[in-house]
Amino acid sequence: MGVALITPFNEDGSVDYKALVRLVDYQLQNGADFLVVLGTTAETATLTAQEQSAIIKQVVTQVRSKIPIILGVGGNNTRAVTERLKSPELEGIDAVLSVVPYYNKPSQEGIYQHFKAVSEATELPVVLYNVPGRTGVNMTAETTLRIARGFKNVIGVKEASGNIVQVNDIIKHKPKEFVVISGDDGITFPLLSLGAVGVISVIGNAFPKEFGRMVRLALAGDYENALIIHRRFTELFELLFVDGNPAGVKSMLSMMGYIGNYLRLPLVPTRITTYEKIREVLRSLHITC
Repeated sequence: MGVALITPFNEDGSVDYKALVRLVDYQLQNGADFLVVLGTTAETATLTAQEQSAIIKQVVTQVRSKIPIILGVGGNNTRAVTERLKSPELEGIDAVLSVVPYYNKPSQEGIYQHFKAVSEATELPVVLYNVPGRTGVNMTAETTLRIARGFKNVIGVKEASGNIVQVNDIIKHKPKEFVVISGDDGITFPLLSLGAVGVISVIGNAFPKEFGRMVRLALAGDYENALIIHRRFTELFELLFVDGNPAGVKSMLSMMGYIGNYLRLPLVPTRITTYEKIREVLRSLHITC
């Protein structure tokens, strides 16, 4: 159970580094298996290069090899991505998560050539990230498998297409050492039952211990008890994303006292109605807020 770490902000819009320390400590103390830094959930597109470097340095220093750190390094300019992969700021990073190029809407051959260049630019393990709802293009199972077979340091894929048939096809035909990771909290349970090996989670920011237990139970084959935990969170899965990510999980963390409920434009906090529904569900789960 990896966590796609959020970036907390102060009311004036600056990065709240003290809150970031609290959040990382919370993950370390509650069983997160790895952290994903500067992914989509971190609002990375709104962070300056200096802020990104400062966040990387703080998390690496704080974690001190206790758990692996995966860094989001992606974009729609292949040359810029490969240049960043040569940056000294990757010292202390265990792997990179690289998203399918967005906005440009490349062909499947373009996606393949992009990740070929990414693979050749680094010796770090690379995890592909397929999220067509954000990128505007789906990396097909055929392309994912072609990349998996072609490049040894491409070790897995975070699949957030929502297409269970596609994910199952990848799991069925992948090389033995290549791993499939859920990129969608709401369907992590069924994907684990198909052979996925874990999740890069949003809800894990707030519930690393509980959601991690669900993942571990499922991986151990105890689907009955894993399903009980999955169903406890069903309503929250929907509320987390109804007003966009990470607005939902930030409202949840603010209720729990870890951060202020601030995002950077163009993202805004959840609507009041969503906020109150989340509060209601947390109370039903006996979470103080």
